[in-house]
Amino acid sequence: MGARLVLVDTNVILEAHRTGSWRALRGGHRLETVEDCVIETQTGAQNRRPEQRIEEAALRGDFRAIHEVGAIDRANAVLSHPSIAFLDAGEQALWCHALTRTDVWVLCGPDKASLRLGLALGLGGRLVALETLLDEVGHRPVIALRRNYTIAWHRETLASLSTETKRV
Repeated sequence: MGARLVLVDTNVILEAHRTGSWRALRGGHRLETVEDCVIETQTGAQNRRPEQRIEEAALRGDFRAIHEVGAIDRANAVLSHPSIAFLDAGEQALWCHALTRTDVWVLCGPDKASLRLGLALGLGGRLVALETLLDEVGHRPVIALRRNYTIAWHRETLASLSTETKRV
């Protein structure tokens, strides 16, 4: 499979760095994000161990693009899909950006509220686990991924959220 265009949230950036998988992820896929997610990677950096700190300039250079999401795009997204307002800032900006795109993309982020939104928008097929992306480039992390970044958790959670969405 060729390199996919992947929109990544803050949690994915942090987990890929924590597990030593960032180089494989960025080398095998076309990564994009939003400014809010890059900023979030720096929040609390002073409280992390030195090996867990992410150098912002290097991180910025790893992305194909980092998108700024303006107030108008945010307002339009929230008016069209009010549940976007309940996401964390980075996830909210990432979805606001994603919904303006006309090309093919997938979104990688383990937050249940984000996954729930993707399903509600009929975009479940565009939601992908970090483990899937790493498998596609033949990378096995030396440090195990946390459960909510695994294929099994992703499938179970989407199935559960799908059932929940159908009941509403």
